[in-house]
Amino acid sequence: MTKQLPKEERYGLSSQIQRSSVSIASNIAEGYARGTRKDYIHFLRMALGSVFELNTQLTILKAVYVELQYNEAEQLTNEIGKMLQTMIKRLHPNSKR
Repeated sequence: MTKQLPKEERYGLSSQIQRSSVSIASNIAEGYARGTRKDYIHFLRMALGSVFELNTQLTILKAVYVELQYNEAEQLTNEIGKMLQTMIKRLHPNSKR
């Protein structure tokens, strides 16, 4: 999707979208590798923050470049957010998110 953006966005919104997308998976992996439930939950919450960041970037994208199809990406990030929230709740029942 970011390849559809104008060249002037290569180091702006496009870069932000790519970095937040990578951050989601990276935080999940790092948290799992830490080996403790507490650390895992911490990194899952960081991944969830990246999901919210990505959703915000997609909202900006929609406002600025209305001709781009971003609905699939938005649906995917919403689903990932739900999965992360479920994982956090199952690992930490007293969690607010």
